[in-house]
Amino acid sequence: MDPAARERYSRQILFAPIGVAGQQRLMASRAVVAGCGALGSLQASALARAGVGQIVIIDRDYIEPGNLQRQWLFDEADAAEALPKAVAAARKLAGINSSVRVEAMVADLTPGNAEELLLPAGVILDGTDNFDTRFLINDVAVKHGVPWIYGAAVASCGVAMPVLPGASACLACVLPEPPSGPQPTCDTAGILNAVTSLVASWQVVEALKILLGETDEVEPRLVSIDVWKNTWQSIATAERDPDCQVCGRREFRRLAGVGRPPISLCGRNSVQIHERSRPIDLRALGETLRLLGEVRANEFALRFTCPPYVMTVFPDGRAIIKGTTDTGVARSLYARYVGQ
Repeated sequence: MDPAARERYSRQILFAPIGVAGQQRLMASRAVVAGCGALGSLQASALARAGVGQIVIIDRDYIEPGNLQRQWLFDEADAAEALPKAVAAARKLAGINSSVRVEAMVADLTPGNAEELLLPAGVILDGTDNFDTRFLINDVAVKHGVPWIYGAAVASCGVAMPVLPGASACLACVLPEPPSGPQPTCDTAGILNAVTSLVASWQVVEALKILLGETDEVEPRLVSIDVWKNTWQSIATAERDPDCQVCGRREFRRLAGVGRPPISLCGRNSVQIHERSRPIDLRALGETLRLLGEVRANEFALRFTCPPYVMTVFPDGRAIIKGTTDTGVARSLYARYVGQ
């Protein structure tokens, strides 16, 4: 370790469970942050500051003013430019720690790309906003024996749980099926930024233990906390379900693409169209759409306003249609303005 690195991480090196050898191990490690919103933006920042050598950030979304209350890496300029979160995060982290290699993946995690985007990894941190994607991460992690850390937050409540494949329960052991019916979201129930920082920080601590090889210090528990009511609950998850579809029978249905519809984004009154991947010439599309409505574009995405809808199209052909939760309406708008 060179003198500059030793000085940068000196306070972390003084922490006995890390030391010089542990810091060197962190600098040679690779972590994947899946989702770069309220949880993922803090996760990515903390990992970079801790000196984790390679950080992969995967996010499908772009920055809006409403994100700034709780998404820790972004500012007003990012929202005005409507930058993809992964790109903006990578730029910010380059200024925080230039010795860390950050890979920005502007993509939606799907069965077709999940293994390619998530692997290889020493640990995967969940910063996503829906159970479809979390169960997909669980499939990949269990199949390949990669530890991952589930996390979620809404209103004043947060939950987190480490998954150590082969040594603890996986997400499907604890929750065989996603919750049914409407679930609270940031838009319907609001959210305190303090609870997102608490959950993300807890996830990062567990991730550092894993990257350091200190898995004996990772206690398999589903932790739930309400910061407003000052309540805390914990359920042991060390015991695996031998009949679990994923880690017991090793049936990876989500990874096989079973039952994956277009996803209505959390709390955004939006639908994402990601049924097919086909490159889009954003410049040519913009020239066409400017005759029909307001267009703003950069190298990462094109935003087309056709009231009451706003469509954001990405170079891979994916689109987010804001202003509806009806997938039929979203598909119709996509076909009308982008094509079949």
